[in-house]
Amino acid sequence: MSPLKGVPSEWYALPIRLIVGFGFMQHGYAKLARGPEDFINILHAIGVPAPALAGWATILVELAGGLLILCGALVPLATIPMSFVLLVAILTVHLPNGFSSIKLQSFDAAGAHFGQPGYETDLLYLAGLVALCIAGAGPFSIDKALTAWQSRQRPA
Repeated sequence: MSPLKGVPSEWYALPIRLIVGFGFMQHGYAKLARGPEDFINILHAIGVPAPALAGWATILVELAGGLLILCGALVPLATIPMSFVLLVAILTVHLPNGFSSIKLQSFDAAGAHFGQPGYETDLLYLAGLVALCIAGAGPFSIDKALTAWQSRQRPA
């Protein structure tokens, strides 16, 4: 049991799956909505080899991987390319900006103005993926349903 009386501890996975899965899907969708060429041009500008292939692979990993995590399906398998995308983003884009994802630079009548984000959010996504791999996808997940189905199929 969790510290909240009556709540099974495996329920930790549900909010992690929802935010990590949705977050990845949102990032992939944003790249499509703005035009994949823009993202591919950015990859080219920072020196990523085969930027068109890397761009489309990233978008696919973010959309498909995010959906798999959201549904709790094949979580350990989906985590591999998703972690790779996060590590590449940290090393190629966010590392020079430091740790913090929020860098308030100024505030005026137009509102708050922020600097470039650091690698904090990428590490939080990685931590969520690792937690799901270590302890499972939790309730209402395809992984849990598959495990239950497989155990019923084994002869006694």
